[in-house]
Amino acid sequence: MSSADYMEVARLKILYHHRIGSRDDGQLVHIQELVAALERRGHDVLVIGPSVTDTSKASGARIAFIVWLKKWLPKAVYETLEFFYSFGDYLRLSRAIKAFAPDLIYERYNLFWPSGIWARRRFAIPLILEVNAPLYAERSRYGGLALKPLARWTERACWRGADRVVTVTEVLRRQIEADGVPRHRISVTPNGVNFDRFPDAIDRDAAKRRLKLENKLVLGFVGYAREWHGLDRVLDVMAANRQRNLFFLLVGGGSALPSLRRLAARMNLEDRVRFVDFVEHEKVVEYLHAFDIALQPAVVDYASPLKLLEYMACRTAIVAPDKENIREILTHEQNALLFQPNDLAGFAAAIDRFCRDPALRERLGGAARNTLTERDVTWSHNAAVVETIACAIMKPERQERRRAIEKKARGQGIQ
Repeated sequence: MSSADYMEVARLKILYHHRIGSRDDGQLVHIQELVAALERRGHDVLVIGPSVTDTSKASGARIAFIVWLKKWLPKAVYETLEFFYSFGDYLRLSRAIKAFAPDLIYERYNLFWPSGIWARRRFAIPLILEVNAPLYAERSRYGGLALKPLARWTERACWRGADRVVTVTEVLRRQIEADGVPRHRISVTPNGVNFDRFPDAIDRDAAKRRLKLENKLVLGFVGYAREWHGLDRVLDVMAANRQRNLFFLLVGGGSALPSLRRLAARMNLEDRVRFVDFVEHEKVVEYLHAFDIALQPAVVDYASPLKLLEYMACRTAIVAPDKENIREILTHEQNALLFQPNDLAGFAAAIDRFCRDPALRERLGGAARNTLTERDVTWSHNAAVVETIACAIMKPERQERRRAIEKKARGQGIQ
């Protein structure tokens, strides 16, 4: 049965379970957009987790306190607290299941967090696990882990305990399969875009005027800037091309900003850069439209960067590293210019080529947008994938019960 057929007879009750407590780059957008897409398709969604839309002072103070704990507590103590958070979360999740009676749990995976699989076992509810990163490997590499055996156990238990794993790239799918999850239980669905937020017609000159960037050739980056993003390379390119009217616009804040500001000052580039802190996602498009060339100087091996898809939706010329996960969506010379990772000369050459050739920028930017539409890289498509998976993993009696409820609702004229 296709997802379209299933939607004719059943409306799902989905419990969306997450532990994202920050407003960091694409995580907030991913949660909000997928939930909204599921609701637009007629499903009832209950979100259990920290409020991702709470901008109150209390929420800000809570996030700041967590950041402080993570910075100053010994890693072993902080990781123990992470794990014990699961017990309270399990109780909250259990109460929600009893009250909401969901057809399935959709969980965004996190490390030290097995409460979802505990609830799945107790209540016999199917669990779809969304994995965006191999967090054991990621945290071991970038932040360090003290309780490695516990971290490894929770990751494997969550991956193997889910009825279906949904991940964002083929690269990450292979890692999950190598860790013991059968291939038939893993689906690959990249991040998406909501075209309602990204109109097809774009006036870059008007966007530049609003931002007081008239007559600038704008290099742009959107998202939480981290040290490993390699944004210092952009400043190197600008310093080597002082004859061009290049301007670097970074939108999203991030831990790398202090060092970037110092570097820009040392290079005498302060009047040619603008670093904009966190911007609500609804307003990001106002900045994206001002980009002539959108940049992804570096990327981890397994990610599906949301920023790339939004660059594509805005018909922007893209420069990105030639890595396997990037090639799942971008093709050199067809919808972007790709360079060999860590090759500063190649990165600079790609930018220079776009600078010299406005027609190439226009052609590849248009092809990038077309790639999204042709492949249906949208949140609506991702919601349809969830429906299809739900049909596959729900027990027949649960599906029949949902069909009966839906049929009764239609008969009573309930919408």
